[in-house]
Amino acid sequence: MLPFSIELKSGLPVTEQILYAVKKAVVNGQLPEGMKFPSVRQLSQALRINPNTAHKVVATLVAEGVLVTTPAVGSVVAPQSNGGKREKAELLGGEVERLVVEARQLGLSVEDVQAAVAAHWKKLNQPQSK
Repeated sequence: MLPFSIELKSGLPVTEQILYAVKKAVVNGQLPEGMKFPSVRQLSQALRINPNTAHKVVATLVAEGVLVTTPAVGSVVAPQSNGGKREKAELLGGEVERLVVEARQLGLSVEDVQAAVAAHWKKLNQPQSK
C-alpha cells in the first residue's frame, strides 16, 4: 500500500505522473515530513512499473529535495516549507499550460476560460447530495 494516491494514465510519462503524485501528497500533507517512503522495490511492485523507473523516481525526488536518503533507514520525506502558494501553484503548471493551449486551439478567450473555471469551481464547492 502506497502512502499516496495515483491513477496512472496512458499518454503521459509514468515517471512524471508519479513525481507529480508524490509532490502533491507532500504539499497537501498526505506525506508528512519524516514519513518513510517506499523502497524502489516496493514502489515498482505496488505500481507495477519497471524497477529502473522506480529508481529514477526516487533519485529525482532526492535530487529535488523532496526526499532524504539515510543509511539503514532508507528514504524519508524531507522537511518542506509547508506547501506554500508557490509550491502549490507549481503543481498546477502543466495542467494550466494544457488548458491554455487547448483553449487557444478552440478559439476561446481568457474570459471564456475564466468563466469555465469559475463554473467548475462553483460546482465542486456545492454540497454533495446523498
